[in-house]
Amino acid sequence: MREPLDVVIIGAGPAGLAAAVYTGRARLNTLILEKGMPGGQILLTDLVENYPGFPEGVVPFQLMEDFRKHAEKFGAKIETDEAKKIQKQGDLWHVSGVKGEYPTRAVIIATGSVYRKLGLPGEAKLTGRGVSYCATCDGAFFKDKEVAVVGGGDNALTEALFLTKFCRAVKVIHRRDQFRSVKILQERIFANDKTEVLWDSVVEEISGED
Repeated sequence: MREPLDVVIIGAGPAGLAAAVYTGRARLNTLILEKGMPGGQILLTDLVENYPGFPEGVVPFQLMEDFRKHAEKFGAKIETDEAKKIQKQGDLWHVSGVKGEYPTRAVIIATGSVYRKLGLPGEAKLTGRGVSYCATCDGAFFKDKEVAVVGGGDNALTEALFLTKFCRAVKVIHRRDQFRSVKILQERIFANDKTEVLWDSVVEEISGED
């Protein structure tokens, strides 16, 4: 069995990497487990405008690369593995991954979030065939097309604005009569010639060809 670590951090998104900076700086033997690319869902946007110190915004990949370097500067290591189980045995925690076992004195869970789905008829069938949860990933596929974005929060409006770079028209479908997002995003939506808002509207089904 490998030597026990001081800390295992599950997830290498902004929270996990920030935690690793603190534990590493405290001279704790730190290992980060990440099943994908370090950075998390922040990598799925094209520009971060609300991070202090970057008045013109910052490219997410560069920001997360700096986070990674900062954590590694203080000795944290990143292992590409997916945590499957956590068990307490005596004074140690045992994190079981696909690739191996990681005994540790403490565990920090920073696994982030997942996309919220609508749960509508036709949604699962058409996912990847017109239904997408990431404008940054898939926006180019909808070049010169008319698309709809469902929601009225920050994420929905950010995605809608990004899609205006590619699409002929973007309809924002919202179930209420006003947005819940920050005002600056609302102002940009209302000022964009490509966007149209459908208020008090609820999507009931998604249909289309495979």
